[in-house]
Amino acid sequence: AVLQIFDAFKSRLHDSNSKVSQVALETMHKMIPLLKDNLSPVINMLIPAIVDNNLNSKNPGIYAAATNVIQALCQHLDNYLLLQPFCTKAQFLNGKAKQDLTEKLA
Repeated sequence: AVLQIFDAFKSRLHDSNSKVSQVALETMHKMIPLLKDNLSPVINMLIPAIVDNNLNSKNPGIYAAATNVIQALCQHLDNYLLLQPFCTKAQFLNGKAKQDLTEKLA
């Protein structure tokens, strides 16, 4: 069930409408403390969706929301679950997103 829900939700995280993306990120931020490690089956799908367009966004609302989601993931999920997807994403990012994710890894 979690997989089906987040498969549909994932596309909202990088919607072409910035307001949709921002609300999706803010919603994700609220869901993380409730779902915690139950997100493990979808974490490899979610991290790219959260990071790819949002962590380098010029839109301050989207950038802040993406940063909050990453922070919530670090607070509420077992760090072991985050290590591989963060490392994989950090290799291929540039700019502020690479810096932010590298700081989280450290």
